[in-house]
Amino acid sequence: MNRKFLYGLAVAVCMIALPIFAKDVPVLSDEQLNYAEIVTQIKEVRAPYLIGDYLIFTAEKTADYVGIAFDFENFHTIHPYQIHNTYNADNEIESSLLFYILKLNKNQKDIKYRIVVDGLWTLDPTNPRQLYDKSTGLILSQVDASRTIPPATEINEKAGTVRFVYVGKTGQQIRLGGSFTNWDSWIYEMEEVKPGLYEFEISLPPGTYQYAYFTGVTSMVDRTNPERCYTRDGKEASLIVVK
Repeated sequence: MNRKFLYGLAVAVCMIALPIFAKDVPVLSDEQLNYAEIVTQIKEVRAPYLIGDYLIFTAEKTADYVGIAFDFENFHTIHPYQIHNTYNADNEIESSLLFYILKLNKNQKDIKYRIVVDGLWTLDPTNPRQLYDKSTGLILSQVDASRTIPPATEINEKAGTVRFVYVGKTGQQIRLGGSFTNWDSWIYEMEEVKPGLYEFEISLPPGTYQYAYFTGVTSMVDRTNPERCYTRDGKEASLIVVK
């Protein structure tokens, strides 16, 4: 059979098939894409926190089922947490946690909720904020979801200082280490200034610095600072430039 004829036939089949295949490809909305991006940012179990208009709840993966119910729904609906896995370089599961993402309305500020763990109602162990609700007679977990600027690591150029910020569980011992300590993480311990909010301020001369936070022997990047780098031993760290 003529090769040109076969080639033309193949091209014609592809042109006919392409629209069919294209219809089968799901088109994600902006909200779905935004949600997917937020999921990739969830790295650790910590107190509830805001990312834009989304309120993030996390839990340890130690139970078969974890759910959450809110006061604005009269606790009638229990929303299940989902599993989020992180993977190492060999595509093996390195760690797992549970999460739930709540899309906030413009008027939602004070969020009250309860957690269900394997069928038992409880308070959120990651959240130290609690209150007694007279209408239900229950102690509830609470989050202030007002649109305030979250705390973040910042440079004070006039004073020549850097205020490092870590947000996580309350009651931890968080240390700071970096190129300015020759990666000795036992020199500086951060202070918990509010429940789950740790800070440490240090004078640094102009320069580029790598750093990370430490709990035990585990190192963590600064989630309030988007600048990333890799150390000489291949570990991910945060990067800051003092001018």
